[in-house]
Amino acid sequence: MLVAGLTGSIATGKSTVATILKDLGAFIVDADAAAREVVAPGMKAWDAIVRIFGHEILQKTGEIDRQALARIVFNDAAMRSILEEAVHPEVMRSMDDQVRSIHARTPDAVVILDVPLLIETGMHSGVSEVIVVYCPEVMQIERLMIRDRIRREEALARVRAQISIEEKRRYASLLIDNSASEDETRKQVIDVYGLLKDKAAADKR
Repeated sequence: MLVAGLTGSIATGKSTVATILKDLGAFIVDADAAAREVVAPGMKAWDAIVRIFGHEILQKTGEIDRQALARIVFNDAAMRSILEEAVHPEVMRSMDDQVRSIHARTPDAVVILDVPLLIETGMHSGVSEVIVVYCPEVMQIERLMIRDRIRREEALARVRAQISIEEKRRYASLLIDNSASEDETRKQVIDVYGLLKDKAAADKR
């Protein structure tokens, strides 16, 4: 089995690349999906969030109001750090369980950890390959404005709130340039997947 990390920055097209990889046969372990699962009502991370932020952060269903929580921590690094300390270990545990389950069923699998904060959390150091989905910042901003129907200033603030894509690019062992057509991106992803499959097969031997 080979475990690779997939990351990018907002509006670079990471989700598109993950979908193509899944279609090609890769097993996707999605950090965002794991994060949603571990904050379900009654879960350990849910308890911690309610204890820290209060019941005002809950919807009527008892679920975490993710948008309200995001508004609180977006411009508050200290609160964001506290939230990450509550949620991150549970997300890691969930993802590790998924990887072990995949390995038990399919020893020669290509597993992709789809993690927006792969670099920021240091998870890149624990994978065989770091795949970064790239497009220039100016293109990120334009795509984000169209996708979320927001003004340039807001798009710029969201982009600049993360590590720059140029910085993330430096960590890449495999780079997918998503600044051209979807067909061009797909060709690159197919090549990357072929390389990962070959390495997974070699590891099995």
